[in-house]
This record gives sequence, C-alpha cells and structure tokens, in this order.
Amino acid sequence: ETLRQCGQRGIKAAIIASGGFRETGAEGAVLEQVCLRVAKEFGMRLLGPNCIGLLNTHLPLDTTFLQPPPPPQGEVAFISHSGAICAAVTDWVRGQGFGLSHLISLGNSADISESDMLAPMAEDPHTDVITLYLETVNQGERFVREARAAALQKPIIALKVGRFEAGKRAAASHTGALAGTETAYDAAFARAGVMRANTTEEMFQWARALAWAPLPAGRRVAVLTNAGGPGVTAADALEMHGLELASLSSQTEAALQGFLPPAASLHNPVDMLASASPADYAESLRILLADAAVDMVMVVMPPPPAFTAGGTVKMMIPIIQVQEKPVMVVLMGERLIQEGVALCRAARIPDYRFPEEAANAMGALYRRTQIVARLEQPEAAVAGVDAGSAGDRMKNTAAGAWLSTDDTLGLMQDYDIPTLPLRLARDADEAVKIAAELGYPLVMKVASLDIPHKSDIGGVLLDLRDANAVRQGFETITRHARAARPDARIDGVHLQHMLAAGQEVILGVVRDPQFGALVMFGAGGVDVEGLKDVAFALAPLNEAEARGMLQATWAGRKLAGFRSLPPADRVAVVDALLRLAQLAYDQPELAEIEINPLRVMPEGQGAFAIDVRARRL
Repeated sequence: ETLRQCGQRGIKAAIIASGGFRETGAEGAVLEQVCLRVAKEFGMRLLGPNCIGLLNTHLPLDTTFLQPPPPPQGEVAFISHSGAICAAVTDWVRGQGFGLSHLISLGNSADISESDMLAPMAEDPHTDVITLYLETVNQGERFVREARAAALQKPIIALKVGRFEAGKRAAASHTGALAGTETAYDAAFARAGVMRANTTEEMFQWARALAWAPLPAGRRVAVLTNAGGPGVTAADALEMHGLELASLSSQTEAALQGFLPPAASLHNPVDMLASASPADYAESLRILLADAAVDMVMVVMPPPPAFTAGGTVKMMIPIIQVQEKPVMVVLMGERLIQEGVALCRAARIPDYRFPEEAANAMGALYRRTQIVARLEQPEAAVAGVDAGSAGDRMKNTAAGAWLSTDDTLGLMQDYDIPTLPLRLARDADEAVKIAAELGYPLVMKVASLDIPHKSDIGGVLLDLRDANAVRQGFETITRHARAARPDARIDGVHLQHMLAAGQEVILGVVRDPQFGALVMFGAGGVDVEGLKDVAFALAPLNEAEARGMLQATWAGRKLAGFRSLPPADRVAVVDALLRLAQLAYDQPELAEIEINPLRVMPEGQGAFAIDVRARRL
C-alpha cells in the first residue's frame, strides 16, 4: 500500500529495507511479487527488499541504517547481496586506509540486480574499481554481457560464495558430468573479464592495488629488501602467483654496485643488507625502475635497525609517484612501521605486512593487464558454416532425445568440422562388405542411441585387419551390448577406417541453465572423468580464448610435442574448438554435444572427430 501511494505521488525509485519477504518462505515470496507488480504499474524501480539501502560518499548520500560515521570517500564501489557484509566492510575499510565510492545492498534483488548496477558504476567518475559480493547471479547471460562491457572500462572483482555447496547437474556426457555449477561461474567470470577472489579480504586487497597502482606491462618483478629471508619469501610468493623474478641488466647491477656495500647481493632479489639507509632504498628503487627488464618492483622492509620506516618511505614516495610501473611496499612488523604505513596510504601507495600479500596483489595487477588485452580482441569470425541446415537437423529430433548418427555427423559437416566416414552394418555379412569398401584397419562400434558410453560395455573394437576379424567382431560387440543393456535398441555396428596414431583430446559443450553454452576441452578417451584434465569457457570463443583452453591443460600443452610425441596440429584443434563453440552458440536447442575423441594428427595433417554424440534440450 505504501508503494502504491508513492507511485501515485510520482516517485520513481524506492528502497525496501524491511525483511519478511522471499527469504522467509512462500507467504513472503507472494508479498514480494505483489510489491513488484505495484512498482511496475507505476514505472518505479525497487532496491531490495531485505537490504540496508545504498550510499554514495561523493554526493554525499546515505540511505542506510548503518551506525555513523559512513566509510571514507574512495574509488571502490561495493555491490553486495548481503547487508551484514556491507555493515562489516563499511567499518573495516576505515582501518585499511582506503574508502568507498558507492555501497549498494541488493538484498533479494526483486527488481534491481547486480547486472543493473554494472553500467552505472562503470560510468561513475568517482569509481575506479567495482567489487561484488554474490550469492547467486540473476539472468546469467545478461550479467556476462553487462560485466564484459563494464570490464572494458574498469576492473571488476567478484567474491562468489557458496561454491562448495553446489552439486553437479546430471548429464549423460563426460562434459556434463564435469561441468559443475561453479565451473560455469568460473567460465562466465573469465568470459566477462571478472576477476574471482577467494576471500573478502583478498577482494579488497586487489581492489586497493588496482585503484592506486598503474598496470604493469608484463610479469617481471624486481625485489628490493634489506634482508635475505624476506627476499627469498618474496621470490617464492611471486612464482606462486604467476609472476617471475626479473633478470637485471649488467648496467643496473653496476649502478647498484657503485654505492651499496661489497657484501650486498646485486642479483634479484636485491639485498642491500641491514645497514641500508633511506637514501639507499630510494636510489636502488630508482635504478630498478629504470631497468627495461623490470615491470614491477616489490620493496620489502623489516624495521631498519638504524633508521625509521617512516623516514625510508618518505624518501621513496616522490620516486614512486612519478613512475608508470607499479610499486608495492611491504612494511613488515606492526608498531615500528606505523608511520610508514600512514605515509603510504596518504600517498595512495599500496602497503602490505608480508611479501605473500603483496605478490598476490601484483598477480592481480598482471591478470588485469591480460584481461584488458583479451577483451579488446575482436570476436572470432567462423567462416563456412550453415546454421540453417543445422537448425533443421535439431528440429528433426524430439525434445530431450539424442540426435541420430546421420544428423550428428551432419552437424559436423554444417560447421566444417572434419570427420571420418561412418557406415552402419545391420548384420555380419553387411559388415564384411562395408569393411572391404572402407579399407583396413577398421574400428567397430555398437550402433545404439541408448548406449552413450560404448567402451564401458565392450562395445568398441580397434584395429580389425581382415574379414574374419570383422565377422567375429560383429558377433562379439552385439553379444556384449545385449548382455549389458538388454533394454537398449541395437541397430547393428558402425564401421570406420582407423587412422594412424595421433594424440586424442575431447571437445564438448553442455548448456548451463544460467550462462548458456559451456565449452570443454581436455584429455580424451575413456579416462576423461578420472583425469579431469579439462578447461571450460563460455561460447562463442575467440582465438585467444581457444588457445588459452589448450594452454590450461596438459592435453593441450602436450600437442606442442613431448618426448617421443611429435608436435600435433594445434591449429586444427583451435579451429575445431571455435567451430564447435559457434555451433552451440547458434543452436540454443542443443543441450549437449561431445567429440570424444578428436584425433589430432601431426602438424599440418588436421584433426578428425572420431566419435560424436549430440542431444537436444
């Protein structure tokens, strides 16, 4: 009734802070829908219900019922499903030296959701980084579109909770069995350019670094310290977060040698020894930043025995502030480093207590560099596809059913994914005749849409080399199939020419209910679920994303050659991935499709879909 009165007065926005709606049960859910209908009737937008409101520190505007004072003005926007987390973060940031631009509590998201808030935050001049506390995502495909557009402008960091409670959806394919709900979130965030944090503190540590530091050109880091132990700790932490120690030039080492003690270590990590003065820190930092082989610098400082941390930081600040390379300052300790901490925060220089925290933040900076480069790449244009013909094949199949072998192979032809001829033999005599036409050696597989995993029931025979082997094979396979699945319809066997040895990988797609077509690549064959050497991404793919899936798995890296294995045709694999992803994106009625294996021949000789199965929604 209150909403109706607001609507009659011409009010176009309302915050419902009250609880007692969908979160309490069926009766509350009905009330929430009634409120939403009233709001739509008057063209009113709703925030909540069951939220604490929003605040804008720069206007300023505070509609929340949080205890004062509000958080300090800052550059980080925080959008949250949880009001309690908002209250905690508002108080916590006061002691961390940075502030918020906006705080938005979404509550039940009956109307306004996280997707609605991304574009306004991306356009807000006071916001440099967007952070999200998510319990779920409403309208997954829309979220990916909105987040990808916003991430081109500003970093987005998400903490998605509940990741270990979600089960995996039931599916008949390897791809479906491996594609859990959290896998879909990972793929969606990667597609959108959203960085996924593991903890609340990590999310804000990344956010502060991204708000205050420039992005690095690469992953090479110089470590400057006054003690050996912290330098080794930093080196380990950098490698753990995907970074590497920079190889300093001879000119850099000669310049350091000119004023540091003879016992100082001039190789990275640079250990100036405990006697290092504020001037030593400042001049060493200036020299390291000037080295073209250095993309970032981590300054690690246990309390200097003869000097103050504050005095040392004061001398480094002018050097850091004019640089285009990020510098992270690690002030180890507590009481003796507080002046240095205050100076860093006043100068908007990220500070940390231990090297591991700084390395984590530096890794986030480099990942943001990679995300920007990836998002700026054009979408891949897959040529030579016949989406209309593929759509007709989908219509030939009943809802929820597997496509016929002919229609499945037809999909491969429509999207120009190479296959080998597959012939159906209904009896042993026909099998012998077809074998002579295809040529030996041969592969024989049971022909039954009711038996998706043929190898599991002894339904596949390899390397058949003569007519007698084919005849015996027909009897063996059909006997195994009837024994294992007496209820299955068995049409006979399929015969296929057996390729020479090559590497085997799996390509698959399963349709996620929230985010759409989820593409898988990994180690093929019968052990795929055991090995779990797989990578997932959302369709469609561009070439960089497809190559990234190869690089993320041992199966993909092995295609470059390993020991006695010659390099395989990775170009053909990337092309097949792009085409399969485009097929799934173009055909929303396709529930899942799997190529297992894709036989990858030596470089320049292509890759062939050996066994393909597809199912309609």
